[in-house]
Amino acid sequence: MRIITYNVNGIRAAMNKGLVDWMKSSAPDVLCLQEIKATPDQVDVTAFEEMGYHMYWYPAQKKGYSGVAIFTKIKPNNIEYGCGIESYDFEGRVLRVDFDTCSVASIYHPSGSSGEERQAFKMKWLSDFHGYIDGLKAKLPNLILCGDYNICHKPIDIHNPKSNANTSGFLPEEREWMEQFIQSGFTDSFRHFNQDPHQYSWWSYRAGSRGKNLGWRIDYNLVANHLNEKLKRSVIMPDAMHSDHCPVLLEIDL
Repeated sequence: MRIITYNVNGIRAAMNKGLVDWMKSSAPDVLCLQEIKATPDQVDVTAFEEMGYHMYWYPAQKKGYSGVAIFTKIKPNNIEYGCGIESYDFEGRVLRVDFDTCSVASIYHPSGSSGEERQAFKMKWLSDFHGYIDGLKAKLPNLILCGDYNICHKPIDIHNPKSNANTSGFLPEEREWMEQFIQSGFTDSFRHFNQDPHQYSWWSYRAGSRGKNLGWRIDYNLVANHLNEKLKRSVIMPDAMHSDHCPVLLEIDL
């Protein structure tokens, strides 16, 4: 199974930059999208249908904001929209599909970069999300949690850890949450295969950051630990240029 997570920063904008042709060549079985910024009626889905995708959308209530989607060639047994907490579901942050062998979620964690109010919202989300997943693990142990976590876990995951030490996305309390969450039963599938530095999935649009590879690794495919022996490969795909993020691929033999 080829699973790709991708924050497209607006699916319509990404389609205008060649997203459909990229999907044809990369051929994910399951594509987890974040920040779609659109409702299905605003998007010409013909090309996705022709590729054989079943499409599930969970947009934010606010137009042109946030939202997640999952496109899958494998028809799921069940689709779960949201996490059951109104303030988060209003923003379209969690969508899950359940298959015979695993459950795959597309998750868009809030950013706290716009100020103290949103940082507080982010920290409450992190606490609530951890509790939500803890409850989910009991009935769905084979979880694969894909998405934009808006957190760099370790210094290796950010281009300049010293100057960003007090920046949202690399705050000590965020990194500690990430460590505890992973330790609660998940594997960072990219780091499972790759310990090299300078591997990023997001770059600021400012100051030519992407060309200089001054980035952050904030997009993850986290896999339940007991599936580790089934992991085959995970790579970041920086050549995909449809967004300020790039896709992250996970191959798993289920």
